[in-house]
Amino acid sequence: MQLLPYWRLSGYYFFHFACIGAFSPYFGLYLESLAFSAWDIGLLMSQLPLMRLFAPYLWGALADRLVRRLPAVRLAAALGLICFSAFFLTRSFAAVLLAMALFAFFWSAALPLVETATFAHLRDEPQGYSRIRLWGSIGFIVAVMATGALLDRMDLPALLWVMLGLLSSTLLCAALVPEPAGTAAGVASEQAIGDILRQPRVRALFAACFAMSAAHGALYVFYSIHLANHQYSKLSVGGLWSLGVLAEIAVFFFMVDLLRRYGLRTILLVCFAAAAIRFLLIGWCVEHWPLVLLAQLLHGLTFGAYHAAAIAAVNRWFSGNCQARGQALYSSVSFGAGGLLGGLLSGWSWERLGAAPTYTISASFAVVGLLFVARWIQHSDLADVGAERARCVARS
Repeated sequence: MQLLPYWRLSGYYFFHFACIGAFSPYFGLYLESLAFSAWDIGLLMSQLPLMRLFAPYLWGALADRLVRRLPAVRLAAALGLICFSAFFLTRSFAAVLLAMALFAFFWSAALPLVETATFAHLRDEPQGYSRIRLWGSIGFIVAVMATGALLDRMDLPALLWVMLGLLSSTLLCAALVPEPAGTAAGVASEQAIGDILRQPRVRALFAACFAMSAAHGALYVFYSIHLANHQYSKLSVGGLWSLGVLAEIAVFFFMVDLLRRYGLRTILLVCFAAAAIRFLLIGWCVEHWPLVLLAQLLHGLTFGAYHAAAIAAVNRWFSGNCQARGQALYSSVSFGAGGLLGGLLSGWSWERLGAAPTYTISASFAVVGLLFVARWIQHSDLADVGAERARCVARS
């Protein structure tokens, strides 16, 4: 791996996830400051998972037509920056909804293309991916903490300027990332993708992943608002988000050993059980900060271990030239469809039922996912997945 592509790619990951670190915890608070209702906020924030349903496929087709992926990444980054700038100009719900939808459409397209380009650069040593992706986690933590400290001293509209700077930096890094020399040839699959999708274990996994993402809908939309309503400072909010990411990084670091020792089915069952406990703690114990800390530490299981285990299973079951489509389906079904339902449902329930019942619904989704794994996925289905250690860890 050459030094110059490493730092350019690392820079892109740093600023891309720094944007997420500034946006996800605090943009709901900004929307609340515009006097939008909980339903409005849920609808607005749900534009991101909505666009994840189809935007990556459309932009992937454009990249295939161009043959080169980086021009599509740069175009998406530039258009995303332009669309985000519209937030400076309007505060009406309809206009903000349009701006959010357009921003989400372009923003959600870039990362899958960059991931593909990164693995093309690292095709001779794919284990190097973790050394690049690490900078994304660092960028997220830096942005969460710095933005939280800034917003404790400035009004919430300052968030727009933070995002503008980070999006501009992401565009600059996209312009500097070199095009990979070529891509490795695919390997023929032994099964048609339709045959794979008809397997009960595959359907059960996708149903469980859908439920897990739906469970996280209230977390991503209303967690910061929930904490702020209970007198947590914005710096404390940022610290709790960062704690979750640190727990996630720690789990990723030990994931290979965990897979070898416990197996994927056991890890998935533990992750769904942890999610149910986590959301009950968030909903009913927010005034007890030690339990709030515990709930955030469980993010290492409810996202880190769960995501790594799910990707490992998909890589195992969708073999050869079905792997890319398997990962795309995993992303669309979970982060797209599941995240969309979770965001919309949380907006409805937050306004009508309140915070604690909303997070109880989240816990219920996690229990449903647990039942899918327990009933339809057996140890024998995942017996050889631990051998996929490079893919499991790298693509997480």
